[in-house]
Amino acid sequence: MNKAMAKMGVMTALAVSLSGCVGSNAVTGYVMGANLKAVDNRYARGGLNMLMAPVYGLAISVDYIVFNSLEFWTGRNPLNGQSHIFDKKMDTLIDINDQVDKSLTTAPIAPLTNYREIERGEMQKIDDNTVEMEITYTNGETATLTGIRDGESVSYYLNGEWVAQTSMTELAAHATKRA
Repeated sequence: MNKAMAKMGVMTALAVSLSGCVGSNAVTGYVMGANLKAVDNRYARGGLNMLMAPVYGLAISVDYIVFNSLEFWTGRNPLNGQSHIFDKKMDTLIDINDQVDKSLTTAPIAPLTNYREIERGEMQKIDDNTVEMEITYTNGETATLTGIRDGESVSYYLNGEWVAQTSMTELAAHATKRA
């Protein structure tokens, strides 16, 4: 019985991992970014690329087995928020979406992250202890981020729901670092 369960587990893992071979390869992209930022010379980058071959092999394996699979099943890559390449809209030779059940046209599992790019943010001071930012995302969704100071701490709320807290000391250090 245990042998049969182990075999079924391996088969399931194999099926899930093979479903995600195609994707945005986010981990490999991060490794490539590190390679490019290491040195400014194209020949040195090429040499570094050769030395990093084992790292690239590991990165693409992690992409194929883990992150591209998650991207396939959820519709978004949890590392970079990109939608899966199979969900891109384009001219196709054969159109079948209007002939199949609607559930077969999208990813079956909700994305693990709520990655959205901000298009615009407008901040306004409400009172001496409260600021509010109206956010518009590139997909058209909107949200309100509110920061409320209470003594030495600031609590942040997204659409009225608490999301984080920081101290005034941390905010001052962050502002100094960015200046």
